[in-house]
Amino acid sequence: MRVYVVCQLVGWGVFFGMQLAVTLVFSSIREEPPVQPLWVDTAYLVQVAAIGLLLTHVSRRYIERAGWKAKGSLALMPRVLALACVVSLAWNCIGFGLQFGVFDYPAPKKYPLPLLFGVSLVNGAILLIGWYCVYFFYQLFDRFNRLEIERLRLANVVKETELRALKSQVNPHFMFNSLNSVRALIDEDPSRAREAVTQLANLLRYSLQSGQMETVPFEDELAVVNDYLALEQVRHEERLRLRLDVAPETLRLPVPPMVLQTLVENAIKYGIASRPEGGEVAIRARLDEQKLILTVTNPGKLSRAANSSSSQASTGLGLSNADARLRLLFGEEATLHLYQAEHDTVAAEARLPLRPADSDHLAPAPTERPRRPSPALAKPLATRS
Repeated sequence: MRVYVVCQLVGWGVFFGMQLAVTLVFSSIREEPPVQPLWVDTAYLVQVAAIGLLLTHVSRRYIERAGWKAKGSLALMPRVLALACVVSLAWNCIGFGLQFGVFDYPAPKKYPLPLLFGVSLVNGAILLIGWYCVYFFYQLFDRFNRLEIERLRLANVVKETELRALKSQVNPHFMFNSLNSVRALIDEDPSRAREAVTQLANLLRYSLQSGQMETVPFEDELAVVNDYLALEQVRHEERLRLRLDVAPETLRLPVPPMVLQTLVENAIKYGIASRPEGGEVAIRARLDEQKLILTVTNPGKLSRAANSSSSQASTGLGLSNADARLRLLFGEEATLHLYQAEHDTVAAEARLPLRPADSDHLAPAPTERPRRPSPALAKPLATRS
């Protein structure tokens, strides 16, 4: 509405200025004295511009009530032409009535009055057609912007829905594996089982809280992995060994919840559980070219079907979901893929681009005591090499 008012005032102000300039030019080159004083001509032009503004505003209300904004260009063209002619006729009738009736202009001698009325009628219709074209062009542009906003809003809703659906697939998969580890411990070592239940409670709490967030600090994710590995060591004992190589500047960076845990779970499932001698799971986090790179390695070999640059070809649903979540949150720049790192080592690598706001997290961590120590600093139950 504000744009419409400003455009109306500016447009008809320009029209008045042009008409006044033409009047002044003709008055200066005319040899005979003017028929009316200049102030009378100025007052007449003001009223003509004001009437044009009023008529276009009334016709705009008619256009809105008649639903012309929803019609196509072919249906609008004859309607606009007809409306411009009708409004021009009303405008000229009022204008000529003011000029030769109210302001008492003498009838012109050089040209007949009907001819002047016809020429003015055509000029007014052309001017009004231009006004309506500008008006409908703005309406078309405004409609396009609104549709684009709605499209982006719908895409955002779909993105959030997909993200929640993917989270709901990750969390139960993770919880069932943890519960199996606790169940195996209850009969063997009750005191250790109580400790494991506490760790599982931490995992449940984190799972429920992180389900409402798109990202969490990487330090919190490491703490959850520490609890998970402690539970997994109950089942694998000395067969599971852990090596951490975490750069301190990565601890406060945001990551999607359960992503690192999914990589570690996949490494244990396919690299430790299936090997009688077990092996080492290595977790590495570093910054490289404005990207957070998380790498989890485990012993094993990739099959030809899994040896692909996409996690969609991996052997686990968890990695596929993690890859989809990364792309939903960070776009196509985020990647997650499996590859054969060495002859008997498989690596899962996630690359997360740093967003502009993430640079604030590169500062040193505050000196206040954290809620739970990071596994990079505190000794976990899992054996560390």
